[in-house]
Amino acid sequence: MSKVAIAVEFHVKPEHRTAFEAIIREHARLSRDTEPGCVRFDVLVPKKDDGRILLFELYADEKAFQDHSALPRLAETRERYKDMITERRITVCSTD
Repeated sequence: MSKVAIAVEFHVKPEHRTAFEAIIREHARLSRDTEPGCVRFDVLVPKKDDGRILLFELYADEKAFQDHSALPRLAETRERYKDMITERRITVCSTD
């Protein structure tokens, strides 16, 4: 069974960068700690501050990814940061 990898790119408003990063790091930690199907969840900050923050997520299988996507916590997290970003791009990949 193939794993599901997610790459997310956020463009964050400069005045909200610190708050956004705190929100997204907490979300990543909770995902790793409470979701058995979450294999990896990294928050990546480019060395050159260009307003982006990236996520790399890896789920054990499609069901684990769907379970994560259906969590109320994800919707709550998105609501918390929605006014802090100008753009969000999500790419869903298969590892096979």
